[in-house]
Amino acid sequence: MKSESHYWFAGALGKHLLDALLATVRFRVMTPEPKRLAAEKGVIYTLWHGRLLPLTYYHRNQKIATLISQSSDGEYIARVVERWGYTAVRGSSSRGGGPALREMVKLSRAKRSLAITPDGPRGPRQKLKQGVLTLAQLTGLPMIPMSASATRAWWVDAKWDLFLVPKPLATVFVRYADPVYVPRNVNEVQLSEIAADVESTLTRLTNETDHDARR
Repeated sequence: MKSESHYWFAGALGKHLLDALLATVRFRVMTPEPKRLAAEKGVIYTLWHGRLLPLTYYHRNQKIATLISQSSDGEYIARVVERWGYTAVRGSSSRGGGPALREMVKLSRAKRSLAITPDGPRGPRQKLKQGVLTLAQLTGLPMIPMSASATRAWWVDAKWDLFLVPKPLATVFVRYADPVYVPRNVNEVQLSEIAADVESTLTRLTNETDHDARR
């Protein structure tokens, strides 16, 4: 079992290296950004796990709470994003999901925005799990699907996922979709339809940002 000092050092070093890399990147936002909605009541940023790095960096220091798995890999991620101003809530669909969900709901009441990767932490890749819909139901916050791509990037084969790491001096394209609300009284059929729509929207945004990056 790794020590607290190990994770502390890894988090500090990881942030330093990623800051140095991503400071060279230029971001281009191709759609309206939901800044006002996020500031007024909070939103649930919803993104595929493979596009996590550039989007997390772009939204740093905005007091967002994000759900991160309780795995060892999740611990490394948590140590970095906490240094970027995030609140890391530990849990996932496979472990610690109930307490983590309650903590996210509690944070939303303080008008905090939330961030979820609905295909994480174990995949399948770009397939939406319904936990994010439950969170939207319980909080009343709108989901904001978003995605990103880069003109030059490394693609890390992370077991079940392809993880985007922009290369130095790359341009990162970012796109957002319209807010998606989940009513409290929605039935299972309607919930499945909303899930399919959000998954389709995330896939469309990802394809569009990849197209932006190739032009």
